[in-house]
Amino acid sequence: MTSQAAEGPESVVASRRSKITPEREREFFDAVLEQIRECGYESVTMEGVAASTRCSKSTLYRQWRNKPQFVAAALRANRRVRFAGIDTGSLAEDLRQTALAAGDWSRKDTKLIQALGPAVSQDHELAQALREALVYPEIAAIQQMIDRGVARGEIRADHPALEFVPAMMFGVLRIRPMLSGQYADADYLVRFVEATVLPALGLG
Repeated sequence: MTSQAAEGPESVVASRRSKITPEREREFFDAVLEQIRECGYESVTMEGVAASTRCSKSTLYRQWRNKPQFVAAALRANRRVRFAGIDTGSLAEDLRQTALAAGDWSRKDTKLIQALGPAVSQDHELAQALREALVYPEIAAIQQMIDRGVARGEIRADHPALEFVPAMMFGVLRIRPMLSGQYADADYLVRFVEATVLPALGLG
C-alpha cells in the first residue's frame, strides 16, 4: 500500500494544496472576477490570472483543479448580503432603499452575470455558485422585508404580487443594459420601484 493510499483521500487532497494566506487567496479571487468582467469568461485563463497576480500557474492548479472550480470558489468567497440592515419600518421605504443600494453595485454585478451567462448554462457548479453569491442572499433579504411588512399589516400574506418582487428587482438589473446599453443606476431603480413594484403591491 502506498503512503497516499494509507493517508486516505482527504489527506491526499490536502497534501496537493499549497498553503496560501487568506489575503493572497483574496487577491487571486479578485483578479479572476475582474478579468471575467472585463474580458469575458471564455477569454480568462488560469495562466492569465497567474501572470497578473505574479504567481506560478501550478500554484493555482494545486488549489483548484480547473477554471470552473476556481471561478466557483471566487464567487462563493465574494458572497455578501448587500441589502442587510435595511429596515425602515415601512415595506415601501425598504424597497426604495433596496433600489438605492442595488444602484451602487449593479454595474459590477451585472457585468459579471452577463460575462458568466453562457458558462453557467453548461456548468452546474458554476451556476450554483453564482446563485449563492449574488442571488440567494438578496432574495432572502427581500423576503425578510416582505415578512416584516406582512407582520405590520401593510400587505396581505397572500397578495399575488409578492412572489414576483425578487423577479422584478433582479429582472430590471439584467434587462436594462440590453434595452438601452445603460446599467440600472440608483435613480433609475428608485423610479422603477415607485412606478412598477409599489403599485403592483398596492403600496404608496
